[in-house]
Amino acid sequence: MEASYLRGSFVTISFNHTIVAARDKQRSATFLTTLFGLPDPVPAGHFLSVTLANGVTLDYAQPPGDADIARQHYAFLVSEDDFDAIYGRIRAKGRDHWADPRQSRPGEFNTNDGGRGVYFLDPDGHYLEILTRPYGSGG
Repeated sequence: MEASYLRGSFVTISFNHTIVAARDKQRSATFLTTLFGLPDPVPAGHFLSVTLANGVTLDYAQPPGDADIARQHYAFLVSEDDFDAIYGRIRAKGRDHWADPRQSRPGEFNTNDGGRGVYFLDPDGHYLEILTRPYGSGG
């Protein structure tokens, strides 16, 4: 391992975007923006892009034909107020949700690391998670 990595010079690297496969990119992108209270998705080439507060974008794309969509997990660090708002929308819409990724605690949220977290599915079966404290942050 290079000494520069050990000294922490890697902190200049940041995550910019990822592609989210969706059967209907408009439906899936709008699901996220509506639930999270974000600005509407915008076209970006053949993608539909959702920009998060830290500048990272989720670029929704429809695979060609009937190609399978591999389910992914996307976790979002949110404030306590945002958690209340998003969790309120999840419950108001009657969406299934769980305190854990194994779905063994339905209808609950967790209090890991002194914060709160919950898992739910988007229209294409991607696992979405909101949490108020990063894993391992204690509390």
